[in-house]
Amino acid sequence: MIQHELITRVREMCHADENVRAALMYGSFAAGEGDAHSDVEFWLFLTPEARARLDPAAWCAKVAPVSLVVRNEFGTHVAFFPGPVRGEFHFAVTADIASVGQWPHRGAPVTRMLIVDRDGELAPVLAALPAHPPLPSGPDEIAELCGRFANWLVLALHVTARGEHLRAQDALAHAARHLLWMARLAEDSTAHWLTPSRAAEAELPEHTVRAVAEGGAAALWREGRARWLALAERTGRPHPAALFAELDALTA
Repeated sequence: MIQHELITRVREMCHADENVRAALMYGSFAAGEGDAHSDVEFWLFLTPEARARLDPAAWCAKVAPVSLVVRNEFGTHVAFFPGPVRGEFHFAVTADIASVGQWPHRGAPVTRMLIVDRDGELAPVLAALPAHPPLPSGPDEIAELCGRFANWLVLALHVTARGEHLRAQDALAHAARHLLWMARLAEDSTAHWLTPSRAAEAELPEHTVRAVAEGGAAALWREGRARWLALAERTGRPHPAALFAELDALTA
């Protein structure tokens, strides 16, 4: 896979450049789950002077030929390598290493993530992160998750009735994401919690996948209703019966 060649080249460039004081790889390949369709993803921490001089597009072009380098809406530079294969690069400064400690989890062993740590600052920050993201556990947290599902679903129903079908699609996508979280909790299948759609076809029941793929309010409510009741029974927290009745009527 070209991804392995890209990863090797990024490692070589980071080790060769003293201005790169620390670097890490994250995502699928760090977690040992990468395949031919996976991105390659990195954080590079440079001295402030070097970062000020850096041309991200030129740096990425030294890794491999690029057809485009774009700065996305989150400030990450995305390079399109042959394939096309996406490469995500966060070009940061050394002072930003501390911000890694605010990640919800690291998602992979430190030894697989760490590329360079010239000053010994990055490894302890990574090691202090939890290996897995925190999950809703208590009755209040689980009820809040279910309520957020209802929030997006009700919004979708109202804007659909108004004729704003594109806005409804956006709201339904949010509802579907929350439904996947509810299903993962109910099924005790939380390995891909932060991206609940990842590997859903392999990790969740067919009826859940089918409801999300269908994407309509009725299908999402039918599945979400069942998941909500199962989680309510597990936690001993009653479901909002009046809201259930209204949603039953609206999606009949």
